[in-house]
Amino acid sequence: MKTLENQTLLYDEDCPLCSLYTTGFVKSGMLDENGRKSYCQLSDEEQSFVDLKRAPNEIALINNKTKTVTYGVDSLIKVIGFSFPIIEEIATIKPIHFILKKMYSFVSYNRKVIIPGIVKEENKLECTPDFNYKYRFIFIGFALTITSLVLFGYSNLIPILPKSNITREIILAFGQIVFQSLFLLKFDKKTIINYAGNLMTVSLMGSLILVPVLILNQFINLPEMFVLGWFGITVLIMCAEHFRRVKVLKLPFHLSYTWILYRILALLFILN
Repeated sequence: MKTLENQTLLYDEDCPLCSLYTTGFVKSGMLDENGRKSYCQLSDEEQSFVDLKRAPNEIALINNKTKTVTYGVDSLIKVIGFSFPIIEEIATIKPIHFILKKMYSFVSYNRKVIIPGIVKEENKLECTPDFNYKYRFIFIGFALTITSLVLFGYSNLIPILPKSNITREIILAFGQIVFQSLFLLKFDKKTIINYAGNLMTVSLMGSLILVPVLILNQFINLPEMFVLGWFGITVLIMCAEHFRRVKVLKLPFHLSYTWILYRILALLFILN
């Protein structure tokens, strides 16, 4: 693995995802030991040439020799491409680069709802991305679509439930956003939308846990008790994750109870 030396990625230390992949770059040898640095630890000199408004949205790669900075997906292409030139050649083709740039923005602007971390309030600099309504709504729509499709397939594996249809699953998935928002009316619009993003991430996570059973059932006829048991475990995991996120977001604790209440009401709706 070729090492890109004298280059430093500025990562968001409050983002577990960012910390994970930048650590991976260093451990794999793509970057040297000084190849990653928390954005919050920028020196005064570095702050003079790093775009402090752009860097929280697009990860910055500092060239320590020339004091120049590369941002966003181009930073990642530069790091990975140094070890794998063919990847850089492909990634810089205009149509592919355009798609990669959009995908990067999709993840970057939503990273705080994909895997939220506890913000260290003592830090003078915060690597918090701008609140981008477009990408947040796209993420919510994406998560809602995947959730609806998976639940549509999974509910049909449970004989005790009435036969499902995709419209019902979309209504139920979207309904939880509306229902939970009713308990956040005293908060501002951004807080509600931010919570909705986290809410749909929990649903998306649960859906992904159910996918292996859907795939396995294509090859063998799984027992009903196994299907129900897997679903029950998934709900417990989702419940625990929702509790955790509410705590991280410093939102009212009762949101977790109303989250459970909605699922009980949804089940009654389905059975009737």
